[in-house]
Order: sequence, then structure tokens, then C-alpha cells
Amino acid sequence: MQEDVFLTAEQHIQNEQQRSHPHASGDFSWLLSGIALATKVVAAQIRRAGLVDVVGSAGTTNVQGETVQKLDVLANQALLTCLGNRGNVGVLASEENEEPVVVLRDPHYGKYVVIFDPLDGSSNIDVNVSVGTIFSIFRREDGDTAPLDPAADVLHPGTQQVAAGYVLYGASTMLVYSTGSGVHGFTLDPSFGAYVLTHRNMTMPDSGPYYSVNEANLASFPAGYTRFLAALREGRGGRNYSSRYVGSLVADFHRTLLKGGIFLYPPTGRYDKGKLRLMYEANPIAFLAEQAGGMATDGARRILTIEPEGLHQRTPLVVGSRKEVTLLMEMLAGDGK
Repeated sequence: MQEDVFLTAEQHIQNEQQRSHPHASGDFSWLLSGIALATKVVAAQIRRAGLVDVVGSAGTTNVQGETVQKLDVLANQALLTCLGNRGNVGVLASEENEEPVVVLRDPHYGKYVVIFDPLDGSSNIDVNVSVGTIFSIFRREDGDTAPLDPAADVLHPGTQQVAAGYVLYGASTMLVYSTGSGVHGFTLDPSFGAYVLTHRNMTMPDSGPYYSVNEANLASFPAGYTRFLAALREGRGGRNYSSRYVGSLVADFHRTLLKGGIFLYPPTGRYDKGKLRLMYEANPIAFLAEQAGGMATDGARRILTIEPEGLHQRTPLVVGSRKEVTLLMEMLAGDGK
């Protein structure tokens, strides 16, 4: 661990790029540094929550019909500004904006598309619970030749992601990302304002002691899910399971990544197609899970293979260790669901 103490996220990204793509221009590492900068701004504001007027509702709703928090607005603007100024991002798409935003009109410079949830779990801010930022990066399909078409540029299956990650704003601020060669974690050192490598090649255990689900919705879950949860409580997974649910996807997934187990948000009576968004929540989380050795499904299909129909499309999400996800899939298959 000691040898990594002063390896910053920027240095690690550049090292990985030189190792895997020695002739790369550096554009991609420049893009990721924009995400790092934006999330440092967000982290600084979250640390001051309660001291300055950044807590509470902004008095509006977003395209999802959800109440927008003041920090949602701040986080969204930080990412739009920092990434829009990179000079190599053509299209930005956010949970908070109904339509994707074209940043650069010249396709020769708009190589990348970034899709993000600026502040996942923001309703928890008022009670000082961990929240996060989730991001997904695609390379524009036709490189730097085709005209920018934001509606088409954002709608690709998760298998085409070139990178994905999240930032967890908790007891410490952590950046976790993957470019398809493993998952790496960095902790923000506030003494000099840099993310430093603290978790190299993160892997998810094959099985874990926790299941994470909003059991208040249990009565409206499909039958296979309720039987699965009953089986875990009875120890059918071969261990004694405990329930852990924060209500911030980033926080719940981060625990699952480190400790193993399963996170699930099934279809419910209210959200029959699932509640979480495919493009900026499920896809990046699924990408990280698979890179760490885990699995992610909507109950029938691998999340990363789903062909998106819209930017704000919802999906059920099951993600976690192979043993628990496989057990659930077997139960759902038995139901023909």
C-alpha cells in the first residue's frame, strides 16, 4: 500500500493509458480529470452542508417528477461546466436535464459522450447520509466524422461504455472507476486536494453476508423475488445474511463491491418496469460490477446488453456477487419471469 500513497488518480489514469494505449493523445485522461475536478467541487459543498444554504429543496421537479435538491443543481452545474470545458466532449446527458446537451458543435473535437447522475441519493442530504455521483462514458460511434446527433449519440448498450465510475461522498470521498481493465479506488486527501490510489484492482467476493433492498415494497415484488429473500433469511445461500439498505445506490453498491452480497431493486406495483435509470445508474454500476467479478441483471437479461430506447428509461436492477445473483436468477427462471 505504501508505494501507492502518492499515486494520484490523474497519474494512474495516465499510466494506464500509456500501458494500454501508448499512442493515445491524452484526450481521455483529460476528460476524466474534468470529472475529478467537478466532484471535488461537489465534495467541498457537501462538507459545508448545514453551514451554508445548500441543503433542502430547490423548489422544482426534474424530468423524473422528483423534487430537485439545491445540491442537485450545484452538482449538475459543476459537471456540465467542468466537462463542457474539456474540449473533447461532444454531448453531455444528465438525470436533471430532459434532453442531452450538445457541448461542441464541431464533431472533430466532440469525441466523447458523458452520461451522469450528478447527485444520487440527494434526498438523504438533509439527514447527513452518504450520497454519490455516477458517470458513464461512451466514444461517439463515428468518431470525429459524423455530425453530432445527441439523441442517437447517447443511446448505446452498456457494453459500449469505454469507462464508468462513481464518487461516494461519505466519511471520506472516494472515486471508483474502470476503463475495462479492472476497478480502482481513490480517496480524496483534503490536505492537498488530490485523489490518491488506495484500492488497486478491487474485486467483489463470490458471495457475501448482506442483501440490500427496500423491503417496504416487499408486498408488491414479483413472487420469485419474495421467495429469494425468504430463502436468504432462512440461510439457503449457505450463510447467515443481514439486511443493509441505505437508499443511496452508490452507498449500497459500494458496500456490495467491498463486502459481497446482493443489491436489488425489483419491479414494484408503483414501478412495474423498475425505478432505477438504465443509462446513468444501472449501466455504469453494472460495468463496474462485471469488471470486479460480479454480475448485473434486470432479472432476465444482462444489464449491459439492453438496447436503450430513451435517455431516462427505467429498469429493474439486480447486482452483486455471483453466488447470490445466480441463486436469484434460478428462482426467477423457475417462475418463467
